[in-house]
Amino acid sequence: MSVSAEPTSVDPRRNGSAPADTRPADTLRPHAEHAFADELAALAAQDDRPRPARWRLSPWAVATYLLGGTLPDGTLISPKYVGPRRVVEVAVTTLATDRALLLLGVPGTAKTWVSEHLAAAVSGDSTLLVQGTAGTPEEAIRYGWNYARLIAQGPSREALVPSPVMRAMAEGRTARIEELTRIPADVQDSLITVLSEKTLPIPELGQEVQAVRGFNVIATANDRDRGVNELSSALRRRFNTVVLPLPGTPEAEVDIVSRRVEQIGRSLDLPAVPDGIDEIRRVVTVFRELRDGVTADGRTKLKSPSGTLSTAEAISVVTGGLALAAHFGDGVLRAGDVAAGILGAVVRDPAADLVVWQEYLETVVREREGWTDFYRACREVGA
Repeated sequence: MSVSAEPTSVDPRRNGSAPADTRPADTLRPHAEHAFADELAALAAQDDRPRPARWRLSPWAVATYLLGGTLPDGTLISPKYVGPRRVVEVAVTTLATDRALLLLGVPGTAKTWVSEHLAAAVSGDSTLLVQGTAGTPEEAIRYGWNYARLIAQGPSREALVPSPVMRAMAEGRTARIEELTRIPADVQDSLITVLSEKTLPIPELGQEVQAVRGFNVIATANDRDRGVNELSSALRRRFNTVVLPLPGTPEAEVDIVSRRVEQIGRSLDLPAVPDGIDEIRRVVTVFRELRDGVTADGRTKLKSPSGTLSTAEAISVVTGGLALAAHFGDGVLRAGDVAAGILGAVVRDPAADLVVWQEYLETVVREREGWTDFYRACREVGA
């Protein structure tokens, strides 16, 4: 017996918009479909290109939403991802086919961020999410049971608790799976039938859920997690893998950090980013040099610490520094506000990383023109 519920989403050719915003006014971090509802609505209103079944926007409009641009009526679409355009185009195109999408990259390359915004633009709903951990059970991907009903009534559809993946299949939406390689291998493999046959069997009921058009899966995985629960070749074949690179230039990374810190800062009532743009450039410079193992001018080779020193960590360091400046300073981001955060990001191994950091301070930062305040702040924090 086959069961497939018809979704309640808008007609794919209709002027789509985000779901009704019922979130509290003081939500700390709204979902993408709420935070950027105006942009999504503007894109839908002017999007006259073909849309795959049950997509809110055409592939072109989804890419524009991710990368930013100006619409014919002058509406500005802010960039959500700063990186190679082709990476986004391949990711969007994959979702328009019958292959699932795997976003792969080192920590801090915006995999989760891109996944959320893709789901918001395609389905208008980024909340059909499975968070992968070592303890993720099979029920998180397939289905579970309401045990009170199961005991009282026996197996039935009413007693079944659908997973986000099952809901996405029935409604023709996009499901998200975060940190796929952290999920145990036997649980990962429960995806194989879903991705290849587009069917989820329910043997207890003698039924199955068949995916309706519009269904797909976006998974993320960490390059550093290879060997944790590496994907089987059978499962990997079901995905089209798109690698998200680190920012290619210092200017691009500064732009990413500035944008994200500004967004986070607005929700926390922190000072505007321009007040601290010089310190943002310094944080990015330190992270890139230690990450690459060479100074920006290429003259001095450096030892790299054990941490990733990702763009996401740079965002965290600057946000923490802005909070210090706002609550315990004059509201202007200075070297002393970011020094502790940088030390915490760099020194993960107190023995090896501390040596790397001290060598960098003495051989690079101390001699760099205009960095005396930063050198002193870092020395004071590490004393």
